[in-house]
Amino acid sequence: MKVTEKKLADGVIKLDCEATAIEVNNALKEAGEAFALSMGVRPQPGKTIEQLCQEQMGIADLDKIVETSAIEVLVPRALDRRNLVPAFPPKATPATKFERGKKFSFTLSVTVKPTYELSSYDPVEVTVQPFAFDESPINQQLEEIAKNSVTYVAADAKPLTAGDACSIAMKCFDDGEEIKALTCEDRTYLMGRGFMPDGFDEALMGMEPGQTKEFTFEAPLGTENGEVVNRPISCTVTVKDIQQEVVPVIDDAWVKANMPMFPTKEALVADMRRVFEAQQREAYEGYVQQMCVGQLTRRFEGRIADEIYEATRDHLMQNLRAELSQAGMTWEQFVAANGGEQQFGMMLMMQTREVLVQGFCLDAVYRHERMTLTDKDLEDACYGMNPQGNPKAMREDLEASGRGFALRETAERLKAARFVAANAKITVAEAPAAPAAAPAAVETPAAEPAPEAAVEKPAADAKTDEN
Repeated sequence: MKVTEKKLADGVIKLDCEATAIEVNNALKEAGEAFALSMGVRPQPGKTIEQLCQEQMGIADLDKIVETSAIEVLVPRALDRRNLVPAFPPKATPATKFERGKKFSFTLSVTVKPTYELSSYDPVEVTVQPFAFDESPINQQLEEIAKNSVTYVAADAKPLTAGDACSIAMKCFDDGEEIKALTCEDRTYLMGRGFMPDGFDEALMGMEPGQTKEFTFEAPLGTENGEVVNRPISCTVTVKDIQQEVVPVIDDAWVKANMPMFPTKEALVADMRRVFEAQQREAYEGYVQQMCVGQLTRRFEGRIADEIYEATRDHLMQNLRAELSQAGMTWEQFVAANGGEQQFGMMLMMQTREVLVQGFCLDAVYRHERMTLTDKDLEDACYGMNPQGNPKAMREDLEASGRGFALRETAERLKAARFVAANAKITVAEAPAAPAAAPAAVETPAAEPAPEAAVEKPAADAKTDEN
């Protein structure tokens, strides 16, 4: 991508960008795949995303549907080419028609994130609650192990009813051909758990041990025109026993028999405690770090431009709406549950200011201490974004997609936050005395989310960068 920059007034830089035909095609591919995934369209061997969207959704021109998203894919790549960090994401203004297989020109007006200073860079002073290990996750996990290790034994004979467990022998046939996966001589079956279609459970209702029954039920075993269709399945079922659930007692004998890597229950619990304590200490360190950063924000000096406030607020609202949609809650319901429009608006503005000021303060510390990033810093930032992911792979993906500048922002702020906490003067408050009749541990405070990342980079004079 060719990107030319020109300084305008008030910290704004204009970028004239030209994407190659290959970059345009790749952007359309990325946007198309993201759209298909969001609509529940899954890849199929031998078919393109365009074909699948046409077959399953009737979309004749997928490129037109995802055009705006594809252009947005190109924006961070343009910013990364010039190593610019915007105060808020800029919008692309097309200069030519956006078409597959052709070059595409567009402009960006980038408001470069401003720099701020602090009134002092001396170590902050904070008072924090003491760390106290919460034992409840251990008990919960032991209960979960027991729940997942239930066995079933024969119970008194009676007619099958909803929710019962039973031992069955079964053979099933699809158009005369035996379905091997459903054939069994002795299998525990739980009524009403959704393991088989409703018609199967209905046929078993009222059957007693020793009784055999032949019947047909509908099962989703075929597809037509991309739609799942039911097929009639004939089967023969014999109820052998009514069964009852037995939840094991997790004691030394059970642990030795089922988890031989632990000689006793005490050893199992000790291993759980080690894992959970490490997790809780990590959360506690995050809490302490956030307390230190919160104290640092009191030293912020300067005024944040309205347009930065508004863009950040809109970004927070956009993310919140997406989360609510996934949770099945409407925006109106959420606002009502948080005190109504006026109170929620005030809360959102306070959160916006907190996000911005924390970020700008960490930027100031990073600059003042003349820090530099290492590969480990970048991978730590990736781990913070997704602890379940592969940090190295995530870094490669971010840099390949043009979001390397955003990764560097996150890493720089994380490094600055750790520096602030490591050099802080921390006082640990005395733990409150527990009541004699009912001793209780102090709950470990949860770590608050880190502020959104942004880092200042010096603007360059007008230059051209070509791939």
